[in-house]
Amino acid sequence: MARLSMLIDLRTCIGCHACSVACKAEFDVPLGTLRNTVKYVENGQAPQALRHFIPVLCNHCEDAPCTRVCPSRAVIRLDGGQVVIDKDRCRGKQECIEACPYGAITLHPDSHKAQKCTLCVHRTEQGQAPACVEACPTKTRIFGDLDDPGSELARRLAATPTVAWREHDGTRPKVRYVDTRGALPLLAEQTMNPRTQKQRR
Repeated sequence: MARLSMLIDLRTCIGCHACSVACKAEFDVPLGTLRNTVKYVENGQAPQALRHFIPVLCNHCEDAPCTRVCPSRAVIRLDGGQVVIDKDRCRGKQECIEACPYGAITLHPDSHKAQKCTLCVHRTEQGQAPACVEACPTKTRIFGDLDDPGSELARRLAATPTVAWREHDGTRPKVRYVDTRGALPLLAEQTMNPRTQKQRR
């Protein structure tokens, strides 16, 4: 059985947001909401200060908390490992939004139902790459099957040290990053679910 996922190489991301724009166009995402985006973090002091660009999306976790808390059982895992939301079941109760440590689920402002990255199931079932992968001008995103040793994703993972975002949360995120400059830890509270973040202030 496939375990579809993505590798993101932070060494090549230029922060152009082509991925975010492609995703919005693919799913007609309303203004003010995103299914994936690029975070900016900085460290160091001038003139040696560095800005890092970090594409973020749903991590399609192996132990996804969103799948356990939905009272409508609308958050499900497909055979390829993608975590998706069944719009017919979703009642917009927002438990999944609260449960996600990545802030990867938002409420659609018109339908009032949860929305998130699906790894473009409708495209990958036809043998195409996700829209964000296809749009990236620097090939920062590599999509494939973690269990297929012949895939580009598996080969890159075998050859390059990678890390996961917020791996300490125990969700077993499948999206991996090449992060040679230590950018991911800088996200910290900035990438926490914004509603949870407000509660902790």
